[in-house]
Amino acid sequence: MSTLPACPKCNSEFTYEDGAMLICPECAHEWSATAATEAPGDDARVIKDSVGNVLQDGDTITVIKDLKVKGTSLVVKVGMKVKNIRLCDGDHDIDCKIDGIGAMKLKSEFVRKV
Repeated sequence: MSTLPACPKCNSEFTYEDGAMLICPECAHEWSATAATEAPGDDARVIKDSVGNVLQDGDTITVIKDLKVKGTSLVVKVGMKVKNIRLCDGDHDIDCKIDGIGAMKLKSEFVRKV
């Protein structure tokens, strides 16, 4: 008899398999059996800059390409340093404040870690 993992939602031990899914009869939560076998923390997203350096919250970056600011005539120039970045989810994965422009979101492919 194989042991199935407890329900991640309510921690019930009475889970059962239905095809590729695991189901909890107590709270009706369904999840993938392959997701249950992965170790916690495997889903942590690693954000890298244009040359492959891993970025973290609080890093200082430099812009590697002129970036036009949508809706204005402002441009973020090549070589501009941005301090104390925050990583976020989404298409634009860096949240920062640029002097003279204000709060912005940047894509990691257009920056390099200093």
